[in-house]
Amino acid sequence: MTKELYGIIGDPVEHSLSPVMHNAAFDELSMDALYVAFRVPQEEVADAIRGAKSLGIRGLNVTIPLKEKAFSVVDTEEVAKRIGAINTIDFHSGSPVGYNTDGLGALQVLKETVGVIETRNVLILGAGGAARAISFYLDSEGANVTLANRTKERAAVLASKLRNANSIGLGAELKRHIQDSDIIINTTSVGMHPKEDATLVTADLMHSDLVVFDIVYNPMETKLLREAKKAGVNMIIDGVKMLVYQGAASFNIWTGREPPVETMEKAVRDALVL
Repeated sequence: MTKELYGIIGDPVEHSLSPVMHNAAFDELSMDALYVAFRVPQEEVADAIRGAKSLGIRGLNVTIPLKEKAFSVVDTEEVAKRIGAINTIDFHSGSPVGYNTDGLGALQVLKETVGVIETRNVLILGAGGAARAISFYLDSEGANVTLANRTKERAAVLASKLRNANSIGLGAELKRHIQDSDIIINTTSVGMHPKEDATLVTADLMHSDLVVFDIVYNPMETKLLREAKKAGVNMIIDGVKMLVYQGAASFNIWTGREPPVETMEKAVRDALVL
């Protein structure tokens, strides 16, 4: 019998490659552990977390659209508390404790690929849990953040909690902000499998000096990234690295062990090309 059980909750969740990634890490480190996916409707998040604790699950990841709802039913560490959303739950202390590794993962990707974030104009598409985490970290790094969301009021609430941020809708003003942006980050599920032909920004709106980063990793090349290639943008970043880095941070929180990052990334990329 497996000694330790970990998992991910979301709705939908069947697209997630977190099980592939974490199980590859467990195998690499010869750990007697298993990671599985659980589909949980939004209205049942609290029950699911209580049930996970009762069943002896050691840790959970939380994905779209449950990150903000899960935040309200667990104790949280300070960074997650300031963000207002979680993507990781640890049960080792008895009571579930929530963390947020999304923003840390995204920031690590950008520092590796772009370099200095300070003073960069960053346009974030979305205002949900992932947008909260990523905007928090970028704002802390001194970026100029603009949040674009279908419901502008939701973006405005998030922007008001940051030091240097503003909000817009997805209408006509979006085009002007794209022209003034250095980096675009899609934090929404638009373009995620199985709706792979959807995008919020098309090639005709982009300029070649942009960096376009889509946190969606399935498919690896989303419609947004295909449009970016068509526009000849400066740099294109898929969502795999962020998945791996946020997952590695979760792995360390749960196990206290150094995660095998290269093994985790290879497992995800291999699964995506099957």
